[in-house]
Amino acid sequence: MAKVAFIGLGVMGFPMAGHLKIKGGHDVTVYNRTAEKAAAWAEKFSGKSAPTPAGAAEGADFVFVCVGNDEDLRSVTSGDSGALHGMKPGSVLIDNTTASAEVARELYAAAKQKGVDFIDAPVSGGQAGAENGVLTVMCGGDEAVYERARPVIEAYARMVGLMGPAGSGQLTKMVNQICIAGLVQGLAEGLHFGKRAGLDIEKVVEVISKGAAGSWQMENRHKTMNAGKYDFGFAVDWMRKDLSIVLAEARRNGAKLPVTAIVDQFYGDVQAMGGNRWDTSSLLARLEK
Repeated sequence: MAKVAFIGLGVMGFPMAGHLKIKGGHDVTVYNRTAEKAAAWAEKFSGKSAPTPAGAAEGADFVFVCVGNDEDLRSVTSGDSGALHGMKPGSVLIDNTTASAEVARELYAAAKQKGVDFIDAPVSGGQAGAENGVLTVMCGGDEAVYERARPVIEAYARMVGLMGPAGSGQLTKMVNQICIAGLVQGLAEGLHFGKRAGLDIEKVVEVISKGAAGSWQMENRHKTMNAGKYDFGFAVDWMRKDLSIVLAEARRNGAKLPVTAIVDQFYGDVQAMGGNRWDTSSLLARLEK
């Protein structure tokens, strides 16, 4: 059992922290910007809450963070009352936020200055993956630190891997989002075409999902997409945030991402339709408007 802090109790962080307490058997203290949510977590999981990130991190062996973006991350780690101010030498800061590789490297250096280790560890699997404890975790950092952290991370994960030095986890998450963006647009276009052609979509998917066109998205989202229901996962607003990180990194490294860039614009169209909180499969709604 380790002493663990978890900072950020959104739709992902709340259940992830719960798995660390129940499945991992760790002593968990949480912090959330909205104190009521931290209190609700503490009551549900018989854990503890703290009034600041530094307070939650005090004495912890591992400090997890799962917040919205780079600036939120800087605020709860390096800002006033940030976690790094409360962490003890030799402890590990593990960031589950989907953020830039740049901020990951920045926090790696800031942590080292305080005698603390850092792993960037963005996740994939969405709210359902977090709730069921089967997330995929892509890590960047030092191998020895990763090996210490991995058994703790496994409380909420199905797959954990070290991708390389600091920032490599975030870069791998970018690859993940690039692949998803193109795949969902292809699925949306396929379903749209099939419906216009008068085909029975259920029969079509039953057949093609067993071949080369099959995917998790097809298996898990085709029914809701066909029904025009888009309240089943990762929101468009968050996907656009992630794709903005991807496209900024591509400008830095020279990668050519024409499909990703245009799908990002398509998600902008969905936002203009009022679909900010629709899930990412709502690309079909844009085609059917």
